[in-house]
Amino acid sequence: MAIGAISRRSKRRGRAPMAEINVTPLVDVMLVLLIIFMVTAPLLNAGVPIDLPDSAAKPLDEQPRQINLTMDAAGRLFIDQSEVVPGTLSARLAALPRNVDGQPPLVTLRADKALDYGRVIAVMGELNHAGFNAISLVTTSSGSTQ
Repeated sequence: MAIGAISRRSKRRGRAPMAEINVTPLVDVMLVLLIIFMVTAPLLNAGVPIDLPDSAAKPLDEQPRQINLTMDAAGRLFIDQSEVVPGTLSARLAALPRNVDGQPPLVTLRADKALDYGRVIAVMGELNHAGFNAISLVTTSSGSTQ
């Protein structure tokens, strides 16, 4: 009888609740979310649909703090995804936050290929006048070298 009582006690001690958390499902969920964000993040950058010109140039690395300036086929101007009223570009550019070192952020200019070259240069002149000297022109990669 003493043997039966001892074996029951040891079984109860062996089935004590575990105080550990199984992290494998958490890691699986986080990896799936990471993949989803990696796929959707580039799609969020281009908010205004335009027809970019082709280029065989190599792409530049993206910088963490940059301003996206977009000109559509109708000549409307957008800073990131908000439309700029004609004549207020200088004021909007002056209100943009500067980098930690006081330098203006990099500007990426996306202009529709149907636009007049003079309109694009006029916007670049306003950017230069406002102190934005680092301007990247965005094109689509044609893949062919000429």
